[in-house]
Amino acid sequence: MLRSGTLAAPPPAMSDRPRVIVSLPDSTEAAAVADWLLADGFEPVKRSTPQSAADEMRDRRAALLIVDATFAFGRGISPQGASKHAPAIVIGGSKAGSKEGNSISGQTVYLTRPIDRAMLGCFVSMAILDGRPLRRSVRKPVNRFDAVVNGLPSHIVDVSAEGLRLEVANDRRAALPPYFTVRVPLVGVAVTVQRMWTHGSLRRGSQTAIWYGGALSQNRVTIHEAWRRFVDSVPVMGESPVQVNP
Repeated sequence: MLRSGTLAAPPPAMSDRPRVIVSLPDSTEAAAVADWLLADGFEPVKRSTPQSAADEMRDRRAALLIVDATFAFGRGISPQGASKHAPAIVIGGSKAGSKEGNSISGQTVYLTRPIDRAMLGCFVSMAILDGRPLRRSVRKPVNRFDAVVNGLPSHIVDVSAEGLRLEVANDRRAALPPYFTVRVPLVGVAVTVQRMWTHGSLRRGSQTAIWYGGALSQNRVTIHEAWRRFVDSVPVMGESPVQVNP
């Protein structure tokens, strides 16, 4: 199943497009994902079997692997092994209670079906445009909750021990400089964040929003530790909210 969204960005020249290997068993789903990637400025390379995807990863340089969970964990493609060459996005069923979903670590992200185009585009951008060779902690998608960014209302969409992803109204895009402050009123945590990438635009009702990826930067050790406790406590997307203590 697929969920379409609006992601507007002028595509670069073909020679400049990062290569993304798409290894999904459903040909319709694979074709749709490939079309989305192409429209967003990437070069999709479809491989319908685990072996052909593994061979492609080994033989040619790729910026990212998008792979079905049954391929990744049951039929020969190790996302941990693939991530030695490039980050990976594993697509499968509900992560809750899933051995595959709960075994994800490092540069690998687990994304549940139905595939939402905007969410996939965001994770692709995070994986390719982050600029860091290795991710030391797992991204944690969360139910959108309020944050204040440089004094302006915003929403946090996912978190990790190293950073976060923000959703900001399109008309507030200019408010985010290279370094900014994110305050989470829910738990009383405030951190300094370095902007790593920007991705948009996302259609949210009648308005559009911009996604920003940021890494914690220039924070005191006590603040960083408070953020890590918050990340450990906040429920993942789809789970019931719980009391979060920093």
